[in-house]
Amino acid sequence: MPEARLSHTAALILQSIHAGQVYGFSVMEQTGLPSGTVYPAMRRLERDGLIASKWEAQAIADREQRPPRKYYRLTREGLAALESVLKRYPLIEKLIPTPAGEA
Repeated sequence: MPEARLSHTAALILQSIHAGQVYGFSVMEQTGLPSGTVYPAMRRLERDGLIASKWEAQAIADREQRPPRKYYRLTREGLAALESVLKRYPLIEKLIPTPAGEA
């Protein structure tokens, strides 16, 4: 996926996942974006190979008395796309900082 096609929303979501918000609701909390924006965007990012997902074990969700979470991570391509798009949207790193020691 060429960098020029990444929207500001997609950049926010990629940075949020990179910063450690690894399931949909936490991305929504971090970015302030509504579910109707976050989940379709995450499906597109996954379809385009920039993020990958994995459902947590049902036993973990049962123990915490909640539905299972789908956890996301950046792919190698997603990290490259994020690095590229941060050159276009440099304030995203200030809005959603990556924890110290991670780049």
